Amino acid sequence: MFMSLSLPHPLFFHTSILLKFPTKTGRRSLSRSISQSSTDSYSSAASYTDSSDDETSPREKTQVNSKGSSDFCVKNIKQAEFGRREIEIAEQDMSALISLRKRAQGEKPLAGSKVVGCTHITAQTAVLIETLVALGAQCRWTACNIYSTQNEVAAALAESGVSVFAWKGESEDDFWWCIDRCVNVEGWQANMILDDGGDLTHWVYKKYPSVFKKVRGIVEESVTGVHRLYQLSKAGKLCVPAMNVNDSVTKQKFDNLYCCRESILDGLKRTTDVMFGGKQVVVCGYGEVGKGCCSALKALGAIVCVTEIDPICALQACMDGFRVVKLNEVVRQMDMVITCTGNKNVVTREHLDRMKNGCIVCNMGHSNTEIDVASLRTPELTWERVRSQVDHVIWPDGKRVILLAEGRLLNLSCSTVPSFVLSITATTQALALIELYNAPEGRYKQDVYLLPKKMDEYVASLHLPNFDAHLTELSDEQAKYMGLNKNGPFKPNYYRYDRGSKTTQNDFDYVQYTHFYCNVV
Repeated sequence: MFMSLSLPHPLFFHTSILLKFPTKTGRRSLSRSISQSSTDSYSSAASYTDSSDDETSPREKTQVNSKGSSDFCVKNIKQAEFGRREIEIAEQDMSALISLRKRAQGEKPLAGSKVVGCTHITAQTAVLIETLVALGAQCRWTACNIYSTQNEVAAALAESGVSVFAWKGESEDDFWWCIDRCVNVEGWQANMILDDGGDLTHWVYKKYPSVFKKVRGIVEESVTGVHRLYQLSKAGKLCVPAMNVNDSVTKQKFDNLYCCRESILDGLKRTTDVMFGGKQVVVCGYGEVGKGCCSALKALGAIVCVTEIDPICALQACMDGFRVVKLNEVVRQMDMVITCTGNKNVVTREHLDRMKNGCIVCNMGHSNTEIDVASLRTPELTWERVRSQVDHVIWPDGKRVILLAEGRLLNLSCSTVPSFVLSITATTQALALIELYNAPEGRYKQDVYLLPKKMDEYVASLHLPNFDAHLTELSDEQAKYMGLNKNGPFKPNYYRYDRGSKTTQNDFDYVQYTHFYCNVV
């Protein structure tokens, strides 16, 4: 079914059409070493679900949707109607994804694909999943974070026929059980993976290697997951091509930056009612997430400083007016400590011991390993649940540290995120799936790739009508002078858009493909 590189293959046919119109105790089946991103910290026995919810584990329930299917596991299928309203609200601000759905569903570029996904299950992600279904995909889905699932949305997806296994407040064992139920099903084998954090990819790689080898492609959207993919690639163990969506321009410069700029404030306000003016805050990490957090906090009058390991990002922080410090130099004075690095043990027990009374500690990175929460589970410290997703950790002398979401991702655990900016990321993910699924044999090797710049530009163009924005068109003379195709791409492949992502040799391999896009457009 594959075609020569010299001829338009199915994806380019579909894409060329699109580009012309830019307008209770469970079983732990696998070692903890499989993942250190979603489940390393202690999981509280207390659920983050509403106290009025039925406390029976979804795994112990027998539920059936209106079509008679029971191939799902959610909190309460009866919440589906409410969840459908949530999805409809999200669709109103995700017009580009809806546009992609309408334009491509006639072609069904994902017909025959069997996509297994592990992401946050929210109304916005539901719009993506239902778009993939409209494009021809069969989908099975689970959550990448035990606290970010919107139960009513999961119910709505299950009612619509998507096999979804997720609920808010899963235990660690529930988390892995849900992933396994998505992958291990008789008569169905995934051929595409869409992941956020790498847990699904590593589960399939470790437990179902035969399935892993037959996957056509992996799409990954988080720093943590991408890091894992590069590790596999470097070790020669990545036997399928993977698309690094996290470092695409439309993810880095929009979702990471603008989404976090708004949602950091929302998450902190909902959980603590804190006033930001005059507060001393340290943000650990000045990547795109850190930049967004710092910008928002500074705008509301917080006194913000930054920790960094990268001299380039540190210099950016200095030029933006932030002091660059070491955490142990300032931790005694801080009112808030926010991690945004994707690393582990950024905030240690030593730091926590030295914090002032009432210090708020939270994490904005995907990985829950940034704050050493496990070190706080000791007999001399008392944990007090004061509000949903808010714990006071009390020292023997009475000092309290306010820990949010047990060190897990703050915004999706404690608040919501803007639908519009998630539309950008979701559209990018959909195109990446189409690209990898339809690519002829040989186009992509067993390695990690970035999204072609032409596709990044197309995703951006789909969102411009929301602002009544009108692009200037190059004249023939101008295009020749700049050495550009009038239809793009408009920047060389090495152009950074002020982002601190890594460059690999594969980035430059896209030059030949972007020329091809220009020709078909």
